Amino acid sequence: MPVKKILVIDDSPTERFFLVDILNKKGYLVAVAESGEEGIAKAKADKPDLILMDVVMPGLNGYQATRSLTRDEETKNIPVIICTTKGQETDKIWGLRQGALEYMVKPIDAKELLQKIASLP
Repeated sequence: MPVKKILVIDDSPTERFFLVDILNKKGYLVAVAESGEEGIAKAKADKPDLILMDVVMPGLNGYQATRSLTRDEETKNIPVIICTTKGQETDKIWGLRQGALEYMVKPIDAKELLQKIASLP
């Protein structure tokens, strides 16, 4: 099933604007959430085809939110791509262990992100 609706979960207005701009220009429908808690609620309500998840956020961080989403019956089939400044190998391994499908380090390369989205099953 091709990706149409994408939920961007990031507490940074600059990052949200950047990602929404890239995705809108490619024709994706984009929703945003500013926290892990809001992101989980929107994922359950809107059932996006993909979630782009920041890690460093107040409240629930991206690892916790990803774990919650990928273990919940309602949302476990929604792929998550983590987009974060945390670039250590241990961060990446931990993110993938929480259930993320992909892990990208900021600054996000727009072309690489769009390729990853296009290649999703």
